[in-house]
Amino acid sequence: MGPRAPYRTEGSSVTRTLVVVGHGMVGHQLVDRIRSLDPQGTWRIVILGEEHHLAYDRVSLSSYLDGKSKGDLTLAGPDLLQDTRVEIRLGSPVVSVDRTARTVRTAYGDDIAYDALVLACGSRPFVPPVPGRDLTGCFVYRTFDDLDAIRANARPGRPGVVIGGGLLGLEAANALRLLGMRPHIVETAPHLMPAQLDPGAARVLHQQASDLGLRLHCSTATASIEAHPDGTVRAVRLSDGSLLESDLVVFAAGIRPRDELAAPAGLALGDRGGIAVDGRCRTHDERVWAIGECAAVEGRCHGLVAPGYRMADSVARQLMGHDTEPFDGSDTTTTLKLLGVNVAAFGTTRPAEGEAFDVVFAQGTARYAKFFLRRDSGVLLGGMVAGGAASPLALASFVGRRPPADLEQLLVPQLPFRP
Repeated sequence: MGPRAPYRTEGSSVTRTLVVVGHGMVGHQLVDRIRSLDPQGTWRIVILGEEHHLAYDRVSLSSYLDGKSKGDLTLAGPDLLQDTRVEIRLGSPVVSVDRTARTVRTAYGDDIAYDALVLACGSRPFVPPVPGRDLTGCFVYRTFDDLDAIRANARPGRPGVVIGGGLLGLEAANALRLLGMRPHIVETAPHLMPAQLDPGAARVLHQQASDLGLRLHCSTATASIEAHPDGTVRAVRLSDGSLLESDLVVFAAGIRPRDELAAPAGLALGDRGGIAVDGRCRTHDERVWAIGECAAVEGRCHGLVAPGYRMADSVARQLMGHDTEPFDGSDTTTTLKLLGVNVAAFGTTRPAEGEAFDVVFAQGTARYAKFFLRRDSGVLLGGMVAGGAASPLALASFVGRRPPADLEQLLVPQLPFRP
């Protein structure tokens, strides 16, 4: 995508309309940032949400099964709901974009005009095309409605299977555990959380998860889901030939960007899906941006909320006429504090070949830490920790700087150095 001039406002005295498609965490962040940067009210904001719920903390979704209410997880406060500059339409999915007329159309036939359009459509769960995936008792793990359905079908004391051993799969397994079920996790990679952890960190996670009763099946895939005569889930057959008895299956095998609005509107897609945008989240149409999981920034989609927040902040500044630096997607800070297991990955955990050297601290399968230093300067690029009590925010604060001499005590407190 070729370079173009930064977006410029057309005059602060003119009220323009911003349409935001999607009312998830990233769309909500965008609206919050614009409201804080625009006290004069130069933008009228129309939010079109597909779900019937206000934006909520999807990262903490499993806590909804551990006593928190929908209201506890809702991000939109009274100040947003009472802001006369903002109109929120829930249960109003957008079905098309007309860039010539500068309008979007909802499923109800409403045409809404915009001066600027931000697509924050998020993603959809990926369900592998395995036989039996549509049986009664198969679910995805994405929304309040999904969790309500899982809760209604959970049978305490019985086994359930989660397909996917990444961050989302571990969240889903924890949800089943909170509902009293005995979860299995199936992961095709050799270890859990393959996108964030190396084998050393994953061994700590694997041991602690196993100690808590999770049954882990790595390096194998789901071959089929088998049914009772009444069409409900009976078992999951794995590619290694084993059969896991199960009353319930949760697919948490990844996500796919919601990019279906792009092509009919003449907007380009990334090579692997997602709405193609440049480093400032701009499509080739100067009035249209994409942020969050639906955006392919310089060809790459990001499935974490932290990069989405940085995209939202960047676009908010552009809409207010400010210059911004291109989005840097290298920081994949991830934390997992479920099942009593503490895991964190921060900064760059896959530096380019020859760019960095790594330092490892380990204590059997109880604690593990690794961080990456740039070869030419000793600057901290990133790292990971499993076990200890390290704060990822404290660790991430050193990224881009030379770390202190006692960094290992921040990574894993009381952990002796193992050369």
